[in-house]
Amino acid sequence: MRKHHFRNSYFTAAVSVALVLCLIGLECIVLLSAGALVTRMRENITITAVLTQNADSAQCAQLEQILDASPGCSSFAYVSREQALKEHISSLGEDPSAFLGYNPLSASYEIHPADQYSSPEQLEQLAGQMEELPYVAEVIYPRDLADLMNSNVSEFSLILLVIAIVLLLVSMVLIVNTIRLQIYSKRFIINTMTLVGATSWVTRRPFVLRNMLMGFFAGLAALAILSAVVYYVEVKMGILLFPPTWQNIAFVAVVVLCSGLLITLWASLIATGRYIRMDNNSLYEI
Repeated sequence: MRKHHFRNSYFTAAVSVALVLCLIGLECIVLLSAGALVTRMRENITITAVLTQNADSAQCAQLEQILDASPGCSSFAYVSREQALKEHISSLGEDPSAFLGYNPLSASYEIHPADQYSSPEQLEQLAGQMEELPYVAEVIYPRDLADLMNSNVSEFSLILLVIAIVLLLVSMVLIVNTIRLQIYSKRFIINTMTLVGATSWVTRRPFVLRNMLMGFFAGLAALAILSAVVYYVEVKMGILLFPPTWQNIAFVAVVVLCSGLLITLWASLIATGRYIRMDNNSLYEI
């Protein structure tokens, strides 16, 4: 009966730790998703380099070489005069060449900056490089939007960081209390081992190893739950949370597993140390 009770308490503690580790994993997913969203927003900023009417293919090739070599350029696309006219007719519903007798629009390049080069100062620098070219008539990009987005991203990142720290502290407290309650039922065994001369580490070792093993398997269970949640959200609901690269997956897995091991280690040392220092009379008073 006592062994069955121990298994139930151990299983209950493992489930509790797994659920708390799920919370830590969700924090990581939210941070990665927010980072991916910010990256997409920054890379969707478009710098339009409008070419002069007499720009030839050699000059276009030279501009493409400059953009390929520029670390600030993530991607670019050439928009011909004919394509620009079609887009103008599609958006405004009128054909300027019908009454002018010629196509007044110029060819252009739509340039998307790299995420790390999307600050207002770096956008201004990239636009300035394009304006220096003699076959570029004008460079257009949303300066006000870039300034607003940069300030909002900084505030948003700070808020997410504060929330993540608070949730991490709450998670640690929950796991520590779970481990403490589990070791509470073994306080007399700990006291007996101390009375017969066992050292502090010898007394703590079985509890530490057992709870760290529990933290490891709880971490695996949490990763399985998180994988199911991400699969359902991305595949069934069609919502992309974060890029499923091996770096992102490894980041979440390492954080969850290391949190399970380190927090259970810390909680076990604290809980067992408390009962090691207690005398016999104090054990009956708590």
